[in-house]
Amino acid sequence: MANRLDQIKRPIAEELIAFEKHFRETMRSKVALMDRITYYIVKRKGKQMRPMFVFLSAKICGEINENSYVAASLIELIHTASLVHDDVVDESYERRGFFSINALWKNKIAVLVGDFFFAKGLLIALRHKQYRILEIISNAAQALSEGELLQIEKARRLDIDEAIYFDVIRQKTASLIAASCEAGAASTTQEEETLQLMHQFGEKIGIAFQIKDDLFDFGVDDVGKPRGIDIKEKKMTLPLIHALNQAPSGERKRIIRLIKKYSDKKDKVAEVIRFVHESEGLPYAEAAMLRYRDEAFALLRQMPASDSRDSLEDLVNYVVERKY
Repeated sequence: MANRLDQIKRPIAEELIAFEKHFRETMRSKVALMDRITYYIVKRKGKQMRPMFVFLSAKICGEINENSYVAASLIELIHTASLVHDDVVDESYERRGFFSINALWKNKIAVLVGDFFFAKGLLIALRHKQYRILEIISNAAQALSEGELLQIEKARRLDIDEAIYFDVIRQKTASLIAASCEAGAASTTQEEETLQLMHQFGEKIGIAFQIKDDLFDFGVDDVGKPRGIDIKEKKMTLPLIHALNQAPSGERKRIIRLIKKYSDKKDKVAEVIRFVHESEGLPYAEAAMLRYRDEAFALLRQMPASDSRDSLEDLVNYVVERKY
């Protein structure tokens, strides 16, 4: 998978290397504790998926420039802030196999670090007078919060149907990927029609990305995420929603009761996973994921052919084929 990502990065390899240095400089603080924490975060960064979406989208629409780096930095800062705050909200003490910020420095410091990243992002956009990019990413930040609150509200009764599920993930997961693509495009073009196309493209990929994560929860592979964690957290994922919709009323009530009252019991979680497998929840969700992928391709292919477009198409395939 690493070699595949290197191939995908090829048209923007130099820009991504330059971005790493640019991003480290962006995160600097006069406060030693903040510098120590940001160093810890930067050293444990993920696959650079969102900066890849930013730079490839920028290159499809024009020539990468300083504004593209502003867009990528802002996206990464908002994304990092949201992860730090999520770990506090979820009382999670691990992130990508490492201790979370709240695990090492406690909740108060973690919240302040997240706030610092949000503020840094706003300042970068304002200093470069990139108001359109700031608007795009501020809309995504608002959607992230609303999606999380909607999920919490509905999780209390486990009454999430497919329409609400897609509404939640459109805001929680897809909004930031959509913003990555739209902001990247906005750094190299002002054509509103193109910006909207790239936003829609990113949204569809974000939805496919989340469905893939849903599938991991019911899989057998070691993906760095414990099996059944969504069930333990009472999250209604697409495979589970479909399985419940297919079940007779009595069975549906029994499974919902297991999730509500016994989600901390390993054997009960395993029973729910078995129920989803037997109800064809996984192939249903996979078909939905591939449908969103194909809709994203249809949008992307409206843009002129180029190496960057090919890489973005490969990145889409990577999102739905990844093993972790």
